[in-house]
Amino acid sequence: MKITVVGVGSMGGAIIKGLVNSSADEISGLNPTNPRVSNMAEQLHFKLFTTASEVIKYQPDVVILTTPANITVAVAKELDGLKPNTIIISAAAGVRQHELKAVLPNNPVATMIPNTPVAVNAGTIGLALPAENSTDTRNIIDNVLNQLGDVIMVSEDQLDIVGVVGGCGPAFVDVFMDAISDAAVKHGLDRQTAYQLIASMVKGTGTLAYDTEKSPSALRDEVTSPAGTTIKGVEALEKHGFRFGVIDAVNKANGED
Repeated sequence: MKITVVGVGSMGGAIIKGLVNSSADEISGLNPTNPRVSNMAEQLHFKLFTTASEVIKYQPDVVILTTPANITVAVAKELDGLKPNTIIISAAAGVRQHELKAVLPNNPVATMIPNTPVAVNAGTIGLALPAENSTDTRNIIDNVLNQLGDVIMVSEDQLDIVGVVGGCGPAFVDVFMDAISDAAVKHGLDRQTAYQLIASMVKGTGTLAYDTEKSPSALRDEVTSPAGTTIKGVEALEKHGFRFGVIDAVNKANGED
């Protein structure tokens, strides 16, 4: 199968890296001439196009749009001429399925919000599918995106908050990891060991929550013994408004004043 990523910026590049890591498919990218992207194509061994006409001639099976939202519909329109069964998946926040169908009426479409850990096949991808997509189309989309991480089905009107939580959330976790690493260094760990320990702890905690489907509060209770060290730390987080700070960060990232 041939997959073309349109727009090889941060997100497009991350998706290409993840696909190259895990896929036997033929991966390509479309981007205006750019030395950074050319170097990336050379290093990762993927085809690189600079014009929409080249992509149309190539006739990929799946096109993933990772262009800025304000130009995504115009870029999609330039791809008119793709074969009718070419699947269009947009990762542009705020671009709706009906807008894509207006310019590419003959192609099945889907919308998604991924995050940058797709580069290491550990992404979180919110995916919205139109009801009219065939089972074959859905299966192809699943096969492509499952290579990049966890795919979570949502309605299209939920994609904005998915983008905040899944897209901005890693930065919030990074702030937490940076702070806890400072505390670890204060208490005697060297910096690199602290980073490694904390990254492993966050990875394991997330995997446990995802695999067991237990609530975070239930998992917290499993490690907070009566009068133990963990509950004392949780109390300190509550005292300093940690929970409110996280909620407010999501509110602000979602556009609330």
